[in-house]
Amino acid sequence: MTQGGIFIAFGANLPSHAGEPRQTIAAAFRVLVDAGIHMERTSKLYRTPAWPDPAQPPFLNAVARVRSRFPPGPLMKLLHETETAFGRTRSARNAPRTLDLDLIDFEGRVQEGPPTLPHPRMAARAFVLVPLAEIAPNWHHPADGRSVAALIAALPPPGAVGVEPI
Repeated sequence: MTQGGIFIAFGANLPSHAGEPRQTIAAAFRVLVDAGIHMERTSKLYRTPAWPDPAQPPFLNAVARVRSRFPPGPLMKLLHETETAFGRTRSARNAPRTLDLDLIDFEGRVQEGPPTLPHPRMAARAFVLVPLAEIAPNWHHPADGRSVAALIAALPPPGAVGVEPI
């Protein structure tokens, strides 16, 4: 059974008009709160090596459990608008970015999309799973029932190595 709630992942590895990634993520939290998103719980920030090119700047990542009056589609639209407001341009997959906001889980829904829920690649992303485990240790994947701890344990090498709290 999934731990109820809406979970959003935050990431950044390039500066934006708000400043360095730490300031960008903090400013994005404020923008979402101003739009009516209630932050129930937020993880620490985690530093994660860039992938697939670790020579790029490391990412800062976090996960928040939120409440929202928006259903999934309009919430995803708000997340994309917020990314754009912070200078996000969509180019190559896994490219450096000023802000990345992903809707990870929406109250345990499983849907093909848009948006696809739960996030289709979250189970393979240590930079999502580690902060998610911090704030929702009893969370289970809505589609397959695996716990967040089991998902972390199943990560291919290097697993969660390198995802470090700051």
